[in-house]
Amino acid sequence: MKRKLTAAIGIAGMMFSIAACGGEGSGGSGGANADELTVWLTVDAQNNWPELVEAADAAVKKKHPGLTIKHEYYGWTDKNTKLDAVLATDKTPDVVEMGNSEMLGYMVKGAFAPLDTAKFENADAWLDGLKESVTYEGKTYGVPYYAGGRVAAWRTDIAEAAGVKETPKTYEELTAALDKIQAKQGDKFSAWYQPSRDWYAAMSFVFDAGGAIAEEEGGRWKAALSSPESLKGLQEYKNVLDTYMKGDKTKDEADRPIVYGQGNSGMIFAAAWEGATAATPENDKTGKLADNLESFVMPGPSGENMPVFLGGSDLAVPVKSDAQDVAAEWIAAFTGAEGQKGLIEKGNLPNNKTDLATLKDDPATAVPATAAESSWFVPMAPGWGQVEKSQILQTMLQDIGTGKKTVEAAAKEADAEIDKVINNK
Repeated sequence: MKRKLTAAIGIAGMMFSIAACGGEGSGGSGGANADELTVWLTVDAQNNWPELVEAADAAVKKKHPGLTIKHEYYGWTDKNTKLDAVLATDKTPDVVEMGNSEMLGYMVKGAFAPLDTAKFENADAWLDGLKESVTYEGKTYGVPYYAGGRVAAWRTDIAEAAGVKETPKTYEELTAALDKIQAKQGDKFSAWYQPSRDWYAAMSFVFDAGGAIAEEEGGRWKAALSSPESLKGLQEYKNVLDTYMKGDKTKDEADRPIVYGQGNSGMIFAAAWEGATAATPENDKTGKLADNLESFVMPGPSGENMPVFLGGSDLAVPVKSDAQDVAAEWIAAFTGAEGQKGLIEKGNLPNNKTDLATLKDDPATAVPATAAESSWFVPMAPGWGQVEKSQILQTMLQDIGTGKKTVEAAAKEADAEIDKVINNK
């Protein structure tokens, strides 16, 4: 039953602060003859696919002889602090990489220029979760760059030692297998290492049960975590924590690959790159993760594949850029067919359904590609950024995981907190 774990490098959504910036953009109407372009990307591009950046540079420079392209690279934890600072000035970058759940707050504030989707390849086939992330009030303010899904990954050696020979295809098969693993390994071992505060995983249970974080009613958003469907999903999430998670119930998922590499847990449900990261020599304290990791599509209690948060990155053009046309050309070159091919070869999921469909036929990429077909995304409400910044979902989940509050009480309190801010611009 062994199948090599695919290292799909995806970026989950990050918390961000919102600066008051700019006015309405002109859709790339300026800077056709710009002599300099400044591109901000995260260190993922710098470390993992610099040749793709160089190829995009070359394509644009060929069209604009004499153009200088400057690149600055940032870590995810400090990127938006720096971006907020420069957006308050007239010295903004011309292209900036954003996590897909970071886009909304900036679009609401008018920080990015609207873009013409006709200028970008496969725009009509962008993945739903990414397309939604760059769309606000009927306009497009960014271009999807790449995607990262979530999969289950477990240790085949641990499963086989407990008598489990087959990869689970249903939730019932999964829990039956985990029960055997938990019984075999004992109470100090987490058959499923699931940090309580991981709201991406928890909300997958909510959406699988037919619930939602919030729903739009008459042009306004209202929290929905107290609905019967959402409560059903949250209760099942609590069952997982109570039954299989023997670690610290106050932790988030930030260091999950490191913890998993320590060898005290059997399974994770995480961004597709996390298992492979745990198996790197610096993280693998067992010395055998790389040979014993298997990824599979996470089954949901509903009987369908678990809907997953489709993380990823988008590229946007700040409205204050004086090189909007050339910036759009650079994005088109970077995210076009050749760029997507290169990103796929590096282990990423593409930004479009056309390329994604081809990955399902390859055993090396079938799992993350199939998992990405069933996805959910955050409410596209003007105050969603404030919900994330306040960590309302994380607080609710920690209260549920630690038993500080009942599922019903924690969800009701979270709904009240969400309703205070979710409609605020």
